[in-house]
Amino acid sequence: MSRAQQPSRRTVLTAAAVVAAAAAGAAPPAAAAAQRPSAGAGGPARAQARPIDYRAWTTYGQWRLGAAEGVRAVSGVRPGVVIGIPAGRTDYTDPHTGTTATWEYAVWTGPVHLLAVPATEVVASWNAHTPEGTWLQVELRGTYSDGTATPWYVMGRWAAGDQDIKRTSVDGQGDGRSGISTDTFAIADASTGLRLVSYRLRLTLYRRPGTELTPTVWRLGAMGSDVPDRFTVPASAPGLTHELTVPRYSQEIHKGQYPQYDNGGEAWCSPTSSQMIVEYWGGRLTPEQLAWVDPSYADPQVDNAARFTYDYQYEGCGNWPFNAAYAATFDGIQGVVTRLASLTDVETLVAADIPVITSQSFLASELTGAGYGTSGHLMTVIGFTAEGDVIANDPASPDDAAVRRVYRRREFENIWLRTKRYNAAGKVVSGSGGVCYLYFPARPGPRRREALAAVGVR
Repeated sequence: MSRAQQPSRRTVLTAAAVVAAAAAGAAPPAAAAAQRPSAGAGGPARAQARPIDYRAWTTYGQWRLGAAEGVRAVSGVRPGVVIGIPAGRTDYTDPHTGTTATWEYAVWTGPVHLLAVPATEVVASWNAHTPEGTWLQVELRGTYSDGTATPWYVMGRWAAGDQDIKRTSVDGQGDGRSGISTDTFAIADASTGLRLVSYRLRLTLYRRPGTELTPTVWRLGAMGSDVPDRFTVPASAPGLTHELTVPRYSQEIHKGQYPQYDNGGEAWCSPTSSQMIVEYWGGRLTPEQLAWVDPSYADPQVDNAARFTYDYQYEGCGNWPFNAAYAATFDGIQGVVTRLASLTDVETLVAADIPVITSQSFLASELTGAGYGTSGHLMTVIGFTAEGDVIANDPASPDDAAVRRVYRRREFENIWLRTKRYNAAGKVVSGSGGVCYLYFPARPGPRRREALAAVGVR
């Protein structure tokens, strides 16, 4: 989102809907054991329960567990699900073009996932290939802690390109107790104690009638969380001195370019951060793919990332799962949206050479050296100094050379992990609560698999 001081468009996540205190006695997820142990004097090491549950379907066996209507699971290096014999045809009127077209479709409905921590928020994310003439829709339906069910909520309608449909979130979804704000399911009033205890994901694949085209979905997952409701967070102890070599791109040099995509580069922190990490993992765009960009523009790949992460309903490039899905359109890269519990988690990933894109909001006075305030901003953590301070590639910089910044550990940790804050007008508003994008190889080696598992991503 933009670094400008403007109200967040995630309007559902207001003070009444920001994440509330973690449910007492909630069972810790399996990943809890992977947390760094606390050093008890002579006693057994104990792991802190994680208030975050990320679950994904990625293997041939897991895809076979879902209910199939016209889809089939495929094996291979990257197992997935594709259209087999379509379940039927349907018309879709694109709300952003007014065009109605007929599509063949097939449906995969995942098994019920019992959340290890009853959740106040859920964010889905996916990795897929959608050739021209195809697209997909992801939905979520959950069960509340009182035993009743939510409606089927649309979490996104997505295609890698923008010729067949305009990728979009769906506004106006809710049942009075929960709703969807752009890309996030949220309990409307977490203070009531209501939680989501389980969910199912439903994936609908679409293609032009009479063709053999198909989307291929390799990863489908969701992060549920019940992060403590807080203005400040506990400080973590520094534990790593390491810096990764990550490409540096400024969003600011794109100011005014392609204003149809959220008014141009000044609002492109999310795709700019995504492009840095895509290229860190070897993702490259061809001259043909970049031919649409004005040749006088520097770093045209950033313009491309903005166009192909743009959410036509949200009217911005900051849709979290759309960014993860964009990253995964590059060969050999996976992308997920999750939350992390502390900078210790980030250190675990950076030690395995995995950079982390973090989402935060803050006043100019709350992050020394930033020189700006923001209602929502993405940047990339690439390392830690010997003192434990955060080394970040911050796209809100005047040029590429200025992108590398060092921010005070305590300040950075607090603005990223808190769930409530005061804005410039003194009003209580929400914080991201540790939201991040993780992009990593499609086939990570043992060291990276171990680091990802330690933060709950498998």
